[in-house]
Amino acid sequence: MSRRVADALSRPVRWPAFLGALVVIALLPMVLGTPYWRGILVVCAMNVLLAMSLNLVIGYTGQLSLGQSGFFAIGAYVTTVLLKSYGWNFWLAGVAAVLAAGLVGLLLAAFAARLRGHYLGIASLGFAVIVYQILINWESVTKGVRGIYGIMPPPPIRLPGLPEISFGNQATLFYLVAGIALCVYVILDNLVRSPIGETLRAIREDEISAASLGVNGARWKAFSFGVSAAIAGLAGCFYPGFVGTLVPDAFGIVESFTMLAMVIVGGMGTMIGPVIGAVVLTFLPEVLRGFGDFRLIVYGLALTLVVLFMPGGILQARQILTARLRGTEASESTGGGR
Repeated sequence: MSRRVADALSRPVRWPAFLGALVVIALLPMVLGTPYWRGILVVCAMNVLLAMSLNLVIGYTGQLSLGQSGFFAIGAYVTTVLLKSYGWNFWLAGVAAVLAAGLVGLLLAAFAARLRGHYLGIASLGFAVIVYQILINWESVTKGVRGIYGIMPPPPIRLPGLPEISFGNQATLFYLVAGIALCVYVILDNLVRSPIGETLRAIREDEISAASLGVNGARWKAFSFGVSAAIAGLAGCFYPGFVGTLVPDAFGIVESFTMLAMVIVGGMGTMIGPVIGAVVLTFLPEVLRGFGDFRLIVYGLALTLVVLFMPGGILQARQILTARLRGTEASESTGGGR
């Protein structure tokens, strides 16, 4: 596996797209200059991480997982407890939280290796419920429903010869989270275009046929679950410092379904699709906020229409529309030639 990972990471990056994304990330806090919208940008960057993590399991491995909010919670609570109770440095606590979430993901995969489809979905949903109940009832560690307060953002970074980079304001925090999300995107993009991605897609299409070719389905499922959980835990590291408080209600099972909606709406099984879905489903409720409670109806109707008429998500709809436009142009040019 290590040789395959090394081969995947050594593949060339799509530099024009990467540089374009850097420019967009740099400009967004300037375009959306109010504290409110900059806060939405931070939430959007975390949602992009969560959507990409879930897409690796659902879109590329074909495993229905509804426990992503549990891994998100593990990343948030491990980071916060190590910071508040044991005085760890934020960056070390973040690494420990990512490893903890990844390890729990491997353990879940070990139990769920024999499950498929809705059985796996129910099992993973049960995992999310268990994590939520632990957060509520293990009061000596998590403080239960009372929550943990006074959580500070990541500490400043001091580089020789450069001004101190403080994450106390939302713009720099957005740059940090969005920059990490972009790095994760590049790594996953190279991963899914490597032999590893081909193996995961083979399991998704037909696990029995893949096994006949020597693919160890249980091992690769564990790999995808572990990586996915670690990325979700990474997103959870930044949530407490952004909000300033940590309560279990932020990690209910509704959050898992929201992440699933992001992947489906954007287009699962693609890299850019979940990113689009995360952006749309983060900003759409805010854009509709002027409608009051009626926005919930509009939001739900929009999701329903996407699922009914765009089962492949926004990305597939765009590809179909582009293909039809090209076909129309080609027929018109052919007719004109006659």
